[in-house]
Amino acid sequence: MNRREFIQTSAAASIAVNAAASAQDEAKATESGDFPLKGRLYKTLKIGMVREGKTLVEKFLAAKRAGFGAIELNAPSIDVPVVRAAIDASGLPVDGSVNSTHWNVRHTDPNPEVRKKALESLLGAIRSTHAVGGHTVLLVIGHGKDGSEEEIWTRAIENIKQALPLASQLGIYIAIENVWNHFLYDHNGDHTQTADKYLKFCDELNSPWVGFQFDIGNHWKYGSMGDWIRQLGKRIVKLDVKGFSRAKNKFTKIGEGDLDFKDVRKALTEINFIGWCAAEVGGGKMDRLEEISANMDRVFGLA
Repeated sequence: MNRREFIQTSAAASIAVNAAASAQDEAKATESGDFPLKGRLYKTLKIGMVREGKTLVEKFLAAKRAGFGAIELNAPSIDVPVVRAAIDASGLPVDGSVNSTHWNVRHTDPNPEVRKKALESLLGAIRSTHAVGGHTVLLVIGHGKDGSEEEIWTRAIENIKQALPLASQLGIYIAIENVWNHFLYDHNGDHTQTADKYLKFCDELNSPWVGFQFDIGNHWKYGSMGDWIRQLGKRIVKLDVKGFSRAKNKFTKIGEGDLDFKDVRKALTEINFIGWCAAEVGGGKMDRLEEISANMDRVFGLA
């Protein structure tokens, strides 16, 4: 064997050994729940959290400096030319939006005229989000106070289905958020609940353009977030994150409280999640934005 052949053979052997070691490390990390999500989970945040800057360009730049890769807007009230200018000036994209009227103008309202307005708002959000390059519209589907579970289930399904052709045409996900709206879970129940009803509701809509913007903090009070992630699986197209303390029964900063982020990381790895995660906590000036970004890095192993 000449010198060149020896070097090539040694290099190949070294690569093989390193690859095997890397695979073993990944397997161990996956088993322990410490598998990092760097390169798979991307940070964004709600526009209302950014208190730094006066103009939209300044707010976009602040979010980018704090370490976020995109920003989420409120829709349908998006000023498309202004947002496009902010994207061009900052280099920060819009990943999606929140349908901002969904709490008060609901798809489950007993009044058909209100449901009609809810549909118009959702359609407008889909159009304006597409116009600025986003790919999701977060939606709270209704409220349990609007009637029996059967009544509000039927109303929501019928109303949201009417938005599916436009969502499909423009390639925008209707991303259902799990919230404290007294629907699809027992609001007075304990922490042993499952995501069964959420899964059934999503599957009844029967569209690849409907999924979940799963909020990791919202239902820790009611169930295992790791297990809910496993149960919803590929239906999760995006994440929201905040902290929660069962012991104190209150929301917290990301990483504070007793939410099991280790199991969350493990579950996200198991379903092969790749996508955006939006912070949804109290915002502030630059120091607070940087703190939120660092908290996300820590709980998801992004640093």
